[in-house]
Amino acid sequence: MTASLRPAGPADAEAVAAIWYAGWGDGHLGHVPDELVAIRTKDSFWTRAAERVADTTVAVVGDEVAGFVMVVGDEVEQVYVSRDHRGSGIAGVLLAEAEQQVKANGHAEAWLAVATGNARARRFYERSGWTDAGAFDYPATTDSGPIPVPCHRYTKPV
Repeated sequence: MTASLRPAGPADAEAVAAIWYAGWGDGHLGHVPDELVAIRTKDSFWTRAAERVADTTVAVVGDEVAGFVMVVGDEVEQVYVSRDHRGSGIAGVLLAEAEQQVKANGHAEAWLAVATGNARARRFYERSGWTDAGAFDYPATTDSGPIPVPCHRYTKPV
């Protein structure tokens, strides 16, 4: 089944949060500081998903949100697909949409951060034409200030 893309609305926040929470755990547990894991409670994903609706585009299959991206400026901040739809090509469709949004925001290059140990995501971005521009500490936003997370910066001309 083909996915359609649309801007997220407030009613999508619940589905986005559930996908984000599960996917974040799959890609980050064991690869980010324990301090960040302690702060990224299940409730925190529901709060942040509701706050980030304006930055979010969802992929819908049938009447179900199957994945989402969040783009701010030139950064592709989040790319997640529900477990039920992984391997279906939706991640590639969402990533291409994110690249177009970065271009529409007036930037010639998109970037994103991937936790160093998240090999599955790193392979996906490399297969999608992104270049590993090197290791850096990504300042993960928290209510008590940023927490540095060992990541790799990936870039792609758009």
